[in-house]
Amino acid sequence: MKAAFVTDLKKVEIRDIPVPEITETQVLIKTHTAGVCGSDLHLFLGTHPFRKAPAILGHEITGEIVKVGAKVTNVKVGDRVTVEPQLGCGECHFCEEGAENLCLKKQVPGTPNWIGTFAEFFPAPASKVYKLSDSVSYEVGTLIEPLAVAVHAMHRVDIGTRGRTLLILGSGTVGLLALAVAKVQGYSTIICTDTAPYNREMALKFGAAYALDPLKEDVVARVKDITGGKGVDVSLVCAGAPNIIDQASSCTRKQGVVGLVAMITKNIPVYTYGFVFNEQKLIGSMTYAPKYFAEAVELVNNGLDLKDYVTQQFPLDNAQEALACLAEKKENVIKVIVKP
Repeated sequence: MKAAFVTDLKKVEIRDIPVPEITETQVLIKTHTAGVCGSDLHLFLGTHPFRKAPAILGHEITGEIVKVGAKVTNVKVGDRVTVEPQLGCGECHFCEEGAENLCLKKQVPGTPNWIGTFAEFFPAPASKVYKLSDSVSYEVGTLIEPLAVAVHAMHRVDIGTRGRTLLILGSGTVGLLALAVAKVQGYSTIICTDTAPYNREMALKFGAAYALDPLKEDVVARVKDITGGKGVDVSLVCAGAPNIIDQASSCTRKQGVVGLVAMITKNIPVYTYGFVFNEQKLIGSMTYAPKYFAEAVELVNNGLDLKDYVTQQFPLDNAQEALACLAEKKENVIKVIVKP
């Protein structure tokens, strides 16, 4: 089968490798779509904290089951599915607490023990496979994994009151999906920022009350004006500008919450006094707990409309072009999908 390997800095090769064998508790999926994620870019650009070339890209997937292990009972051959792409050890404190995303021994695609999804076939534990509703296209199903990141993040920052106000800093894929989740959760006013006009346009289309350009507007002043000088209840950082955490803190009310979902791999300055003086919480959000992946599946299967989030599609042979499309952003882009 064909698979796309990152072999060096900004270099992708299509290689022919054997179709994976599966165990008695696994399934084999014929890949229909694989999403390009920001973490794939980290590998492509040589900045990923633990994935190193050569490695097969990808962890977002939809497809059709073509083979099941002897002990698999929850799915069958022919089922249309997606996969929660993480498998914890099942024995540590984090796994016992339902925080499999924090397991120190978890397995994820694109590592030596589990190939990535940029391949014609993909093996997965049956316990991590979820059926897609017949009404959900493979393309939209690909968005379930990044939607789960947004669902988890929005639960992490939830302050538990009605009429909440939210600022989303960075309206890329995860930022816009967080917007979709926030709409479902009933936030009264949602403000988005992004430097790209298209992303701001999409934020307004998907339900933001305001979409601000941080290059041309004083975001802090505008947010304070919108909220009557108070600041938002919650800010969610979905981009990696050097001043972005300070900006989020300055936009957030006293005893408010700043959530950090962006994978910022460079050291950036943070003015901690603002958090102390205003008694704010700074909360990190790492992928998703399994229950939030299941919630993302339920949202999509129940009709959450995400079709306009898919902006580009490439054949597997053009995987390098797909990575470059997201990395360089020379055209309007939210979610890029690869199709074997």
